[in-house]
Amino acid sequence: MAVPHPDPRPIAIGCAVITVSDTRSPETDRSGQLIQELLQAAGHPLIQYVIVKDEPEQIQQQLKALCLRDDLEAVILNGGTGIAPRDTTYDAIERLLEKVLPGFGELFRWLSYQEIGSRAIASRAVAGVYRSKLIFSLPGSSGAVKLAVERLILPEIVHLVQQLNPEIGK
Repeated sequence: MAVPHPDPRPIAIGCAVITVSDTRSPETDRSGQLIQELLQAAGHPLIQYVIVKDEPEQIQQQLKALCLRDDLEAVILNGGTGIAPRDTTYDAIERLLEKVLPGFGELFRWLSYQEIGSRAIASRAVAGVYRSKLIFSLPGSSGAVKLAVERLILPEIVHLVQQLNPEIGK
């Protein structure tokens, strides 16, 4: 059954931000701060913000705990999506995703290519669904975060959440 496009009325989507980093702190986490600012400016409340080490078990544990919350509909992770030995975010969450949104990663890399050229191939940005929550995993650079949040996530987050839970916004 097709779900109609969302009502144009503003609908607030509860979001969490997870920064995956071995070195960042709340004071130095520019990308995590940027995600929070962009979400809140768009009217989406920040339910929780956390920094976790680039360890698959810690990433999965935090994601699982957040996705049990009733006041949360989306989680945005940043960091750990490249191919360096410590980049484990993709590997940690791809095992959990029940549905993958391949178009997100494809469009993100296409848009990134327009800005940074062929370096975009190193990104393992991904989006999907876990426990009826939207999950977005972005690179840790502020430029990549701004691109993904402004051009892909914010324009579609309400529609995607309403596909998962048609009662949202009614």
